[in-house]
Amino acid sequence: MFARKPLALMVALTPCLAPALAQADEVTFEPVKVSADFRQNDVQALPEAVTVVSGQQVEQRSAQHLESVLALAPNVNFAAGASRGRFLQIRGIGERSQFVDPVNPSVGLMIDGIDMTGLGAVASLLDVEQVEVLRGPQGTRFGANALAGMINITSTAASKERSGYLKAHAGNYASRSLEGAVGGSLSDNAQGRLSARTFVSDGYVDNEFLDRDDTQNLSEKLLRLKLAMQPDAASEARLTYLYADIDNGYDAFNYDNDRTSLADEPGTDAQQTQALALAYERQLNSAVRLETLLSGSSSDSEYSYDEDWAYEGIHPDGYSSFDEYLRDYERLSADLRLLSGADGRLFANSTGWVVGLYLMQRDETLTRNYTYNDGPYDSDLAVRSASIYAEASAAFSPLVSLTWGARAERWRNDFSDSDEVAADDSETLWGGKLTLDVLLSPQHMGYASLARGYKAGGVNTDPDISEDNRTFNTEINFTTELGLKSSLLNDRLTTRVAAFYIQRRDQQVKSSYAIQNEDNSLTFQDYLANAAEGRNQGVELEANWRAHEQLDLALSAGYLDTEFVDYTYQTEGGEFSKDGRSQSHAPEYSAAAAMTYRFAPAWSLLLESEAKDAFYFSDSHDERSKSYVLWHARLSYQWQQLELALAGRNLTDAEVETRGFGGFGNDPRDGYASSRYVQLGQPRLVMAEAKYSF
Repeated sequence: MFARKPLALMVALTPCLAPALAQADEVTFEPVKVSADFRQNDVQALPEAVTVVSGQQVEQRSAQHLESVLALAPNVNFAAGASRGRFLQIRGIGERSQFVDPVNPSVGLMIDGIDMTGLGAVASLLDVEQVEVLRGPQGTRFGANALAGMINITSTAASKERSGYLKAHAGNYASRSLEGAVGGSLSDNAQGRLSARTFVSDGYVDNEFLDRDDTQNLSEKLLRLKLAMQPDAASEARLTYLYADIDNGYDAFNYDNDRTSLADEPGTDAQQTQALALAYERQLNSAVRLETLLSGSSSDSEYSYDEDWAYEGIHPDGYSSFDEYLRDYERLSADLRLLSGADGRLFANSTGWVVGLYLMQRDETLTRNYTYNDGPYDSDLAVRSASIYAEASAAFSPLVSLTWGARAERWRNDFSDSDEVAADDSETLWGGKLTLDVLLSPQHMGYASLARGYKAGGVNTDPDISEDNRTFNTEINFTTELGLKSSLLNDRLTTRVAAFYIQRRDQQVKSSYAIQNEDNSLTFQDYLANAAEGRNQGVELEANWRAHEQLDLALSAGYLDTEFVDYTYQTEGGEFSKDGRSQSHAPEYSAAAAMTYRFAPAWSLLLESEAKDAFYFSDSHDERSKSYVLWHARLSYQWQQLELALAGRNLTDAEVETRGFGGFGNDPRDGYASSRYVQLGQPRLVMAEAKYSF
């Protein structure tokens, strides 16, 4: 019943507009292309579960960051534990945090061809063209970092026509932003586009002890430069430069689970990134096309927090502790591929193909400064990967096609730290996908797929970990998916339905528990282990209906059922079983609905609703979030090239819990009794916006 509330918004609004619907015969949607595939394809023709969030939708949600649009994709979630939602989950699979140990993510993140996986703080939606959420293993295309799926962010490309905009926004909590972009031809065969944004906010926490309202502040600056050049009619080169300066505060947790902090040492969530991508494409002849992508990035991050969440002296039994993680990331990658052209198809011109080589190196260094360590803790991680991949798509008839893809990857980890823990591991990983798609009629395309995803194993770095728990194995993911994509009512209504079943073998599980020390401080024992198996299954629905030239309706809904199979973990208190329990950050239902109504000649109203079920915060304790329903609205006025808007997010000021802990006590006032602690998401936000396009 609760999950149907966003749908009820659509049903309630439709009857009052019914007289106008008879005029809608000639109004249709424009095709939506997905760029994350080897070849650009219409989302309705792509035989897999993909959500595309357009740049217009990003603007309508007044979204500054990726976390603000994820609700538009079914069965997608995120975990905060920071100033932004940096950790992503798709269909119940994904990480929730990073502390001492390095992380091999389950959900990949690409920004303009640059691999920013695991660095979600920089996932700004500045000058964005679209966001693509690919659900399910993406082993053939993206390898080990896409066990659960991939998120691909594409910004507006450099074009020959001069275009750009200036945009400003101001809202409560002293939030304000200024951004702009300009692009066009630089010469007969070269184009450029430059975009930039600065965004600041005091944040949503009042620090009562320090008498400040900005200890959870947001301060983000981004700049992007895109250049394109066509040396001749058969080739194109594109360059992207990205600079990000994220200097946010982190003061999210307290004893009372509200927005009032008592911390005397608020933390920081900062990241400085410079990244570069160079793409070159050439039609070698009518049979073969060459595509290359070289990218590199350098990021420095600081993540710190007041571990005791209070000030020194709050209670005679209190303790004082501060934890700081300083990480440097260096990444380089090269992707070279050949694609069949019009005359390069095989087997009587029935089969198109792709073959490629991918090389990657990732270096990550950590310095941890912690009150209860004798000195800094240091670690170094070097990851090297080399992959070959291939995909072929054969058309057996005008109605039936079979696509297969495979990837073999040689993965190597080299780790060492100041606690004399070291590992030098290598393994060969492989995955792929087999998909059958059938054109059931001119309006309906059905597909069935079987995919094998993988995620590398590794070593737990805590020197106190037992030798039995020192290493963890590679996780293998088998996903079966059935889907139906339809275009109805003369293409005014498009629907996408997918049902999936995932078997997770040697599922990697984060085990974490707290040890209360004699001085009342806490020592957290964190390590990755393997459950024998996990099962994830569900259904996803997306629908877009252009009911009238003035009215658009949209619905996204997901149902997710997950469980652990044969999973136990060991703490000082004994052995505990989670066999049969749902996996963490895997809400049973999620839904979003929207109505856009354009009235008068220049006015537009957007009403949105989103809902999410409760979910477990962790694999190691049984604390759960609260379910919620949010309501949003945006009223805009367009006059020639100027748009003015008034927007509100979370209009009912509902509490959204984005991260949570349990199984320990941190409040000396109640004798450190075990309790539930949560971080709250955005409260009610109101803002005024102005945009001038040229």
